[in-house]
Amino acid sequence: MKWSVRIGRAFGIPVYMHLTFLLLLAWVGWSHWMQSKSVDAALMGILFVLALFGCVLLHEFGHALMARRFGITTRDVTLLPIGGVARLERMPDDPKQELWVAVAGPAVNVVIATVLFVWLSTAGHLEPVNGLTVTGGSFLGRLLAINIFLVLFNMIPAFPMDGGRVLRAFLAMRMEYTRATHIAASVGQGAAFVFGLVGLFTNPFLVFIAFFVWIGAAQEASMVQMKSSLGGIPISRAMITDFHTLTPGSTLSQAIELTLTGAQKDFPVVENGEVVGVLTQKDLLVALAKSGPGVTVAEVMQREFEMADASEMLETAFQRLAACACRTAPVSSQGRLVGLVTMDNIGEFLAIQGALGKARADPPPIRRVVGRAIRRAIDRRSVV
Repeated sequence: MKWSVRIGRAFGIPVYMHLTFLLLLAWVGWSHWMQSKSVDAALMGILFVLALFGCVLLHEFGHALMARRFGITTRDVTLLPIGGVARLERMPDDPKQELWVAVAGPAVNVVIATVLFVWLSTAGHLEPVNGLTVTGGSFLGRLLAINIFLVLFNMIPAFPMDGGRVLRAFLAMRMEYTRATHIAASVGQGAAFVFGLVGLFTNPFLVFIAFFVWIGAAQEASMVQMKSSLGGIPISRAMITDFHTLTPGSTLSQAIELTLTGAQKDFPVVENGEVVGVLTQKDLLVALAKSGPGVTVAEVMQREFEMADASEMLETAFQRLAACACRTAPVSSQGRLVGLVTMDNIGEFLAIQGALGKARADPPPIRRVVGRAIRRAIDRRSVV
């Protein structure tokens, strides 16, 4: 994710922090200082936010570690001002496994809240939850209240919250996955509408949450629909077969010439018949601005890239490209480079398939007129 810096690694999973998170810490510190004119209060406010996001981080690792049990890796976990994001390689295909992965995060917050409750009860410092706020009450008491809130909020049946995935998992046990996703997404967007309506008259922050939920639900439905549309289609049906290649010793000026004389944006870099890299249009433009056209491709090309096989399913290639920094995958067949598959040409393939499907379902007016005329002629001949 852009504007993110790596802050550590846990359980073999890289942890990143979005730079806007620092703005949140600065705002919290400033708000506490303005209220009390005390540096200690400002530091305690920042410390509480760090403790809160420590709980969020554990929540995300709950998802990641449960997914690992089902053979699914997590690329990274990123902390944002609005929460955390664990980037799983994919969601489980089995609804029961998806259910376990979805509830694992809130379950971590339940454990944290339980431990805090027992600790505070034993020590005699337990306060009424309704008397606690983000800024009012004891440190551990507020942390207890926040973890309870995280459980309740995340279990709202709306994408992209965990509750939306739980709902989809339950529905998918009884119906087709794509339909289950659309129903869960519709429920999520309904919840977003309610949040937005209430937020207009009460708390503007609810409007922001509503927007976040609405977009998340729409994206989830769109992704699943695309995955379903690509199922069972081999890459060989959609790949680009008219393409150019470069060598590590080629200069950027040669890449510019190929770019300007054709529609190809990314170029596989081949050496001794083997693909050793991919030169993307983005890297080309950055290198041109920085070093000029005389730089060799070897200095600029992406050395970590996805390689696909012509017999591989398009659905799998789409998932790999969506998670890869390089948006183009060279395609090989029996060890020979035979094509390219890109996010753009997958989108074009889907658009063409959709247009063809619509044409078959709803023929153009002239075709309908001709069809009716033929049927009438046949009917007249049968009468005679």
